Amino acid sequence: MTPRRAPRERRPRAYVLLALSAVVALLTGLLAWFGPPSSDDEDGVPSAGALPSDAATGPVPGGRCAPTATLVPPCGAWWGAYIPYAENGSLKDAVYAFEEKIGRKLDLLYTYHDMSNTDLDGQLLTPDEQILGRDRLLMLAWESTVWREPHHANWTEDQLGWAKLASGAYDREIIDPQARRIKAYGKRVFFSFDQEVDARVGDAGTPEEYVAAYRHLHDRFDELGVDNVVWVWTVSGFLASAKLFERLYPGDAYVDWIGMDQYNYFTCHDTTDWKDFDRSQRPTYEWLRSHISAEKPLMFAEFATVPDPADEDRQREWYERIPEVARTMPDAKALVHWNRAVPGKGCDLTVNEGPGLEGYRTAGQDAYFKQPVPGR
Repeated sequence: MTPRRAPRERRPRAYVLLALSAVVALLTGLLAWFGPPSSDDEDGVPSAGALPSDAATGPVPGGRCAPTATLVPPCGAWWGAYIPYAENGSLKDAVYAFEEKIGRKLDLLYTYHDMSNTDLDGQLLTPDEQILGRDRLLMLAWESTVWREPHHANWTEDQLGWAKLASGAYDREIIDPQARRIKAYGKRVFFSFDQEVDARVGDAGTPEEYVAAYRHLHDRFDELGVDNVVWVWTVSGFLASAKLFERLYPGDAYVDWIGMDQYNYFTCHDTTDWKDFDRSQRPTYEWLRSHISAEKPLMFAEFATVPDPADEDRQREWYERIPEVARTMPDAKALVHWNRAVPGKGCDLTVNEGPGLEGYRTAGQDAYFKQPVPGR
């Protein structure tokens, strides 16, 4: 509320100069204390297309459990999730609501983007991501497609093609602007190019064309000085495609983490076999360690279970066992829940309510998933 102005009075000139000097000194002190004015609005939301001035000014944890340069947490694993946008179009609101339900802040937020270059889906580091990334890690998944509906609503898309991307045809128009945005952000981010790549072979190109596209993207980021990216190579994890995984691997020099997406689908996709958390993750975890790399950290980049209609407690128990099982797979350094239903009957993978939420909430309270999150 703006106070009423006092009646104007005449004052001696010397007195006025003295008062002005005092005001200047006060403002100078305040500026030194609080820093320069932010370009953000009153809610802390960066203006359209802008990047926050304090994106990379948070503390860097020290000590035995401090994460490495490639964001590996030595004493446990990151606890993350993919959260769909809220109905009002806000990612912030969706994440805050989810965190309130699970009783903790996420370590890692997984988001997806296409290569449309639009503000809605094609702009890496949206204003909401910038705000959420101030005290969380971001995992940016970038798809070499253009989605036909906002936020990939109906899962339809148009492929740009790996061969054309590898040729440099999209560098100036698409790659360079987004790479520069990530560089300007400053804080380290996880970055995945065409996750579940084995499922894209054919539509997007050959395995060899994918490797060429991945390496080109990596090299282009290097040329532009983008040194705050931690590269994650992600496959579906279905071992029927194991030989394909080997052909799709870009090489140790291009990969920092290996990602896999495995679920307990049970009633979804016409399956009938209930796989507990261990059975859903361990076979692919061990295969990747044996056949791709025994040195790279692994990320369960998407995981979840549907409920069992005949036993509502089964879903809760599935999640409750995660901390115990995760400790027996010590190279899995990040676990990212997929909190979105997928197309098909019986395919609700969310933990928004009921026993699933209870189990997931319990698992997330375990000390193994409470690691110091870096501010930059």
